[in-house]
Amino acid sequence: MASNEECVKNRCAWCGDHPLYVAYHDDEWGVPAHDDRHLFEMLLLEGAQAGLSWLTILKKRENFRKAFHGFDPRKIAAYSQADIQRLLADPGIVRNRLKIESAIRNARSVLAIQEEFGTLDAFLWRHVDGIPRQNEWQSMAELPARTGQSDALSKELKRRGCNFVGSTICYAFMQAVGMVNDHTTDCFRHEEIRLDARGRFSDGR
Repeated sequence: MASNEECVKNRCAWCGDHPLYVAYHDDEWGVPAHDDRHLFEMLLLEGAQAGLSWLTILKKRENFRKAFHGFDPRKIAAYSQADIQRLLADPGIVRNRLKIESAIRNARSVLAIQEEFGTLDAFLWRHVDGIPRQNEWQSMAELPARTGQSDALSKELKRRGCNFVGSTICYAFMQAVGMVNDHTTDCFRHEEIRLDARGRFSDGR
């Protein structure tokens, strides 16, 4: 049974009350992420989500991890036509040929990015100067669908051969991996994430 503290916590309006959504909101969304494997996973999942609800993706997430070899870009980059057919036959994921082929193409692009920048993390976070943007939105209606930073990230990823990385998808990705803190100010996570960021950066940004 949920504690009284859990019952009174205020969350972002999009969260709802589905356990998967609540756990994702409370534990992951907006938390700065720097692990390359996780960043690649979220980039692919945000692309897979296009046209679908995020809850649909959360429900299929474990199946995605199994089907795509734990989101190992090196393994995915080597996928053959047989792998594409295997994935198209897998009911546990989003069976869309364009999205599956995009995942393979994006994996190859990520390997090139890692070769050039050392890590995917270094490449991505340079678009916010390595520091999470701390926003102060009071309601979901204020949240932008895209920003100058997401426009720039989208343009750069496309230039490097990635697909399903439009600016709106990139901004959703940036929100998910904590490049921006877009929890609304009435959400209990907004202040927690902001304070954590202040503790990490001496200038308080």
